[in-house]
Amino acid sequence: MDLLKSISLALALAVVSLSVSPTVRPSGALWAQMHMPHPTSGPEAPLGIPETRLGSGTSWLPDSSPMHASHFTLGAWTLMVHGSAFLQYDRQGGTRGEDQVALLDWAMLAASRSLAGGQLDLRGMLSTDPWGVGSAGYPLLLQTGESNRGVPPHDHQHPHDLFMEVAALYRRAVAKNLGASLYLAPVGEPAVGPVAFPHRPSAANDPLAPISHHWQDGTHITFGVLTGGVFTRTANVEVSWFNGREPNEDRTDFDYAGRHLDSYSARISLNPGPRWSLSGWYAYLKSPEGLHPDESLHRFGVSALTTRPFGKGGLWASALIWGANDPLGSGRLSNSVVLESNLDLDGTNSIFGRAEYVRKSAEDLVVPAGPAGATYDVGALALGYHRALPTGRGVAAGVGIRGAVNFVPASLEGVYGSRTPAGIALYLTLRPARVPAGGMMNMPGMSH
Repeated sequence: MDLLKSISLALALAVVSLSVSPTVRPSGALWAQMHMPHPTSGPEAPLGIPETRLGSGTSWLPDSSPMHASHFTLGAWTLMVHGSAFLQYDRQGGTRGEDQVALLDWAMLAASRSLAGGQLDLRGMLSTDPWGVGSAGYPLLLQTGESNRGVPPHDHQHPHDLFMEVAALYRRAVAKNLGASLYLAPVGEPAVGPVAFPHRPSAANDPLAPISHHWQDGTHITFGVLTGGVFTRTANVEVSWFNGREPNEDRTDFDYAGRHLDSYSARISLNPGPRWSLSGWYAYLKSPEGLHPDESLHRFGVSALTTRPFGKGGLWASALIWGANDPLGSGRLSNSVVLESNLDLDGTNSIFGRAEYVRKSAEDLVVPAGPAGATYDVGALALGYHRALPTGRGVAAGVGIRGAVNFVPASLEGVYGSRTPAGIALYLTLRPARVPAGGMMNMPGMSH
């Protein structure tokens, strides 16, 4: 992994050096959000694919997805900065609940240019979660996954790592209707799962993670990824070779010690029109959990994402995702389903919701085992409201509220104090402002 360490430092330095150059010049609107159903890519975009299609890692969004970005030029390079921040008060009820004030955020710098007949993107994405949330994570009933100081967490969402992505993506047309891509990420996302939840338009105003995260998009921060793909204007086929181990409790380093690129995956994505993106995936994850190094699993699933205009200045984004884990040798397939939606009514007022079902084991939930191999069907229903506040200087703020009811079987009522423990979150948001109606930006780079 010494090579990956060297590459990660080189990519990080390249992106940072571009961002601090004194010759950077604003180009177009300082901040922009776009709700365009038509392509907005520049002339160098391979096969003319709109950049709004690019989601987290190498995943695809509907072409009509919104864009939040600050856009600059530096010689042959186009620079783009974007991100999101939630300052929240989170209170989870029941006997396993608690409350916390936390800051959840991520910020990304992408630098893009033409190279050898194709397009090169350099990306760096950071989060202050290791300090704003803390190593134990934030309270979230029924959430599981990743260990903290040798202890399996329960009813908490782990923080994101300081380095969420350090990556290079190269795409090039190789024929009139065919392109090829190569993604090298010392820290990045393999071709597993849908667009990760922090970057899905359907979850844009929801500060909390899905409880099905580790059944679907839990690999979105992986230390060591190599992905190759071939694509047309409507289809993308990818294969990845990556490090299957989940990040450890030290959220500020690069987790390479004793690990190799030992896992693999494949994903196909289809965009049949500007408002839809469909995908299906399979992955073999070798020893993902540090507490159980001898256990590996298969992960697979499908997703359907849609984004469409709503009324005057509004946008409606939804996602339906099924994901499953199949631990090797266990004979137990655990399924998950999530349906989430964000309805921006008018550019100011938004309502959102998420409904989930997951089958989790006694070990996942850290409850008394009961019968050997006991599993439990659990679920959650969340509803919320977000209102944008008038601000200036290219930055938009907002306030929101999210309430959730969780569902556990009768056998867990004594553990949670109720069969329907509830939670609530109050929060402030900070994100790029909107471009005026009819405005558009034409830029390379990642967009959500």
